Amino acid sequence: MTDTAGTPSGRGALGPELGATPTGAGLIRRRRRWLRYTAIGVAVVVLGAAGVGWAAYEKLNANITADNDAATELARYEKERPTALVRDAQNILLIGSDSRAGDGNAKYGRDSGTERSDTTILLHLAANRRSATAVSLPRDLMVDVPSCRRPDGTRTEPMLAMFNYAFQSGGSACTIRTVEKLTNIRVDHHMVVDFNGFKEMVDAVDGVRVCLKEPIDDKEAQLKLPAGKVTLNGEQALGYVRARKSIGDGSDTDRMDRQQRFLGALVNKVRSNDVLLNPTKLYPVLDAATSSLTTDPALANLRGLYDLVRGMRNIPTERVQFLTVPRTSYAYNANRDQLVEPEAEKLFTRLRADAPISVTKDLPEVSATNSSYDSSFGESYDESRESYAESYDESDGESYEDGKPGGKGPGGVPRSPDPAPTFRGNTAAEDECG
Repeated sequence: MTDTAGTPSGRGALGPELGATPTGAGLIRRRRRWLRYTAIGVAVVVLGAAGVGWAAYEKLNANITADNDAATELARYEKERPTALVRDAQNILLIGSDSRAGDGNAKYGRDSGTERSDTTILLHLAANRRSATAVSLPRDLMVDVPSCRRPDGTRTEPMLAMFNYAFQSGGSACTIRTVEKLTNIRVDHHMVVDFNGFKEMVDAVDGVRVCLKEPIDDKEAQLKLPAGKVTLNGEQALGYVRARKSIGDGSDTDRMDRQQRFLGALVNKVRSNDVLLNPTKLYPVLDAATSSLTTDPALANLRGLYDLVRGMRNIPTERVQFLTVPRTSYAYNANRDQLVEPEAEKLFTRLRADAPISVTKDLPEVSATNSSYDSSFGESYDESRESYAESYDESDGESYEDGKPGGKGPGGVPRSPDPAPTFRGNTAAEDECG
């Protein structure tokens, strides 16, 4: 960040959009519109750093860890990775690590020297920055994991395994390659957050409110809560989003739904005036968020993060969507998952082409024998992602606006209406306590 050296307020660090005065009316209005998506505190880090001063900015900038090993490994396989179809659309892989290494994480289990991805979300940001879609990938999903480089330099054999094995065997690079092989979607950036980082983020905003239909008493998760509206501290929040047996129906689907609702509540708490406009509360949030991050080198600084998210401040909460990839029990082991086709492929192809989708919580969970997705998508949709990609006119730029297709296809022929398919999920506008 040499171009900003000597700037006492940090104005040059983040550019004129934010300015250097945190109390101006224009800045207050902009802060009220800040990011509503699931990268949790990252957007707040980026868009709020101008108000914390140059020394604080430097400390926050140094907090972020660059994942250089992953960058080197991914470069080795560049020729086999998917290509991006739509300029300016972005796909960010958010990985929650279950590492027990370090003082803050050790109490959650014995450190075996390995770690797995406890939660993984593929976040798609539309090219026009008018929508964001967060897709949860189950850790027990059976997938093809490619040959990956282990931490000791040896390589694994390609195998069919649970999805979280990829992170255990080859870290974030292996996870990214596995996701790209599964979805044919190019992962542009990635972020890794561990247990302690998540916990500190929740504590930094003075807890997050959830609504419980019934009391919880889970000794394994060290969680005991009454029914009704409850504000969870960091330790409680970690148990709440990780518990599997004592809440709801005990399924991993229910657990992922709970994680998505919690993330929406956390984002809304972070962007509330009580946090963003109070310097004594804002700095701990910024410090916790940056300290918890390991990212690809391009995002391993506040400027990189700011460049990624600065266009997202106007995304309405109803256009921030959460869903789990269509899945069902694995045919050979009921304790594992497999994709439901063709629904999963439809989802991946829509994201790859930056085409709109819709979500509703009213759809039942999809199964391999009973597809519950919107039949209006129907036969008009080309299920082949290869032919879809070939017919996509990249020169159109913003091909979709507010869910409506626009522009022209090959030969200048206008595109026919293409209704957005509906998947089971929810939006950040939905308040379970409302």
